[in-house]
Amino acid sequence: MSIISLIIKREFVAKVRNKSFVVMTFLSPLLFVAIAGFIAYLSSMKPETKRIAIHDETGLFADSFLKQNKKDSEYHYLNLSEIDSEALKDSIAKENFEGLILIPKTTLKELETKVEFISNNSPSISFIKKTQGLIASKITKLNFEKAQLDTIAIQKAKATVNMHLAKSSGEESLKGLNEIKIAIGGAFGYLIMMFIIIYGNMVMRSVIEEKTNRIIEIIISSVKPFQLMIGKIVGTSLAGLLQFTIWAIIGLSLMLAASMFFGVDIGPTSRISPEMMHVAQREFSGTAQMYISEAWNLPIASILFGFLVYFIGGYFLYSSFYAAIGAAVDNQTDSQQFLLPIIMPLVLSVYIGFFTVVNDPHGTIAIVFSMIPLTSPIVMLMRLPFGVPWWQIAISVSLLFATFFFVVWFAAKIYRVGILMYGKKPTWKELYKWLKY
Repeated sequence: MSIISLIIKREFVAKVRNKSFVVMTFLSPLLFVAIAGFIAYLSSMKPETKRIAIHDETGLFADSFLKQNKKDSEYHYLNLSEIDSEALKDSIAKENFEGLILIPKTTLKELETKVEFISNNSPSISFIKKTQGLIASKITKLNFEKAQLDTIAIQKAKATVNMHLAKSSGEESLKGLNEIKIAIGGAFGYLIMMFIIIYGNMVMRSVIEEKTNRIIEIIISSVKPFQLMIGKIVGTSLAGLLQFTIWAIIGLSLMLAASMFFGVDIGPTSRISPEMMHVAQREFSGTAQMYISEAWNLPIASILFGFLVYFIGGYFLYSSFYAAIGAAVDNQTDSQQFLLPIIMPLVLSVYIGFFTVVNDPHGTIAIVFSMIPLTSPIVMLMRLPFGVPWWQIAISVSLLFATFFFVVWFAAKIYRVGILMYGKKPTWKELYKWLKY
């Protein structure tokens, strides 16, 4: 067995047999499911109905709000237009009502900026949009009537265009595929980022522990620093991957068991009436079947293989950066100054993925950043569902793994000098000097 294999085995076994590793492996999914269940329980609780007073001096809008009482259980509207507005404001101050919608008697044009909502608390964004929408719809309808326009005829005159999508090869391109591509690429990219942040620190802690242990000075005499760093990165990464896999299996199993045996529903469905719930379930079932059928049109095997390659390459690359930091410092407190340059490319990758790749997956920016090793694990993963030429993938993967080995060499150079430096806080200038030794 080679030296690197022995180091990988030693690191993996040491991590797996650690008591804290075992406890967190089986305790974390339970805590996660408990928190998720608690959130689901809170979401399913019926909120207290809030009373909203309506003072409509025009007499044109109150009915539109009163009709909402049959549809909305969160707000109950009361038409109190006959009561003086000042008296209603006093009632708001005494918290008899959640708020007061004050509609003054003026022209329809001026009403667009004259409607007020008075409350002791700031209203929710959804309530503001809903209230503005109801008033705007009524004003629009009144404007149509004033101009003697038939609103029904106008609605019928509106056209809806459904564009047929197809590829140049003649293959049909389904409309829902873009949404699925975005969802798959985004989920995979986010998963890699979280895995790197969580388990990259594990590699750094492992290197720091070995460095502070004086026995390493004996080991390093028979093992090259490069071999040691490769072994520690791969061994610790395999332990993290094992823990993550166990978490996923336990978490999914517990959620499935909860839904089967305890009737736990995901989402605040208790707020919906049985009739609306039945319609929603029927529509959701049809939509879900459509998306599932469209998902099978994607190159699933290629996407999963690409995810595996970039998952491993991306994690190994960033783990080598964490290892380099661990080789340079004596404790985690000193490592904070070096972590920001590592986290920033990850944040940049997510930003580019969700704001650039989604809109133009084959544009110059998307292509360039899918080649840069620090951003390619996330950016390229978000491009893969949209179809990427094989030569771009080959170049991107080659650069990714080449950079990984370079950073490991860089970390080994730092480690070789760093194990002999005690009590001295490293700086960027100091690290540059170490590379020359």
